[in-house]
Amino acid sequence: MTDTPSSSASKRAHLKQYLRQQVSDGNRYFKSKFIADETELSAKEIGALMAQLCESTTDLRIEKWSYTSATTWRVDPA
Repeated sequence: MTDTPSSSASKRAHLKQYLRQQVSDGNRYFKSKFIADETELSAKEIGALMAQLCESTTDLRIEKWSYTSATTWRVDPA
């Protein structure tokens, strides 16, 4: 399946909305593989999208935290 810009933007928006809901009460730590399970995206897609969101989003602070059997991300509301 070829990823078109609009589908990539849609996936990014879906992930961003998911993260906003999850951190509405404060920071959280997420593993890519568990986000993938809850969002129906692959762990590989999550990794790529999270890297994009780190650079582009202003309402969330996203930091690659560690790698232990899957990438862990720290996410805070901005």
